[in-house]
Amino acid sequence: MSTPTSAAQPATALASGTWRLDPARSNVEFHVRHFYGLMTVKGHFDQYQGTLDLQADPAIELIAEADSLDTKHKKRDKHLRSKDFFNVAEHPRVRFASETATVEGDQLTATGQLHAAGRSIAVHVTGTIRPVDDEFEIEASALADHRELGMTWSPIGILRAPSTLLVSGRLVRDTAR
Repeated sequence: MSTPTSAAQPATALASGTWRLDPARSNVEFHVRHFYGLMTVKGHFDQYQGTLDLQADPAIELIAEADSLDTKHKKRDKHLRSKDFFNVAEHPRVRFASETATVEGDQLTATGQLHAAGRSIAVHVTGTIRPVDDEFEIEASALADHRELGMTWSPIGILRAPSTLLVSGRLVRDTAR
């Protein structure tokens, strides 16, 4: 039986340990400004795994299967999987690994490396993490310049940087560790 926690309770007060994203109740999305910045293309990854380790030195890792990206437009998805963008044949995963991470109250911040298409760039993540019963609710975002990852294909400059990466959902205790 779970005991409800207060929304004001700091996230780390609930329990240290390793927590994983529950894919049934979470989303990993990306947004890219398109058509000279007038429109936004939104997509998500169907297959991913993520962990938040709340030990003395918090650590975050997120791995998405690049081939599972979905923008609801098959022709565009096929192009995004090609060498012009994610190059999933040679680089099947997108990965973020934190180098530093802190949780203060319900505020989460992290810096680390985003690996995609055979390259890596530094990104800064900000978000909130709140205890809900015996789980955590998380909302986090980061900006990434896809051009630095070699994703420069853009007819006459219609793609605009940066891309926004979003993670939202529930974290459950990782009992496998």
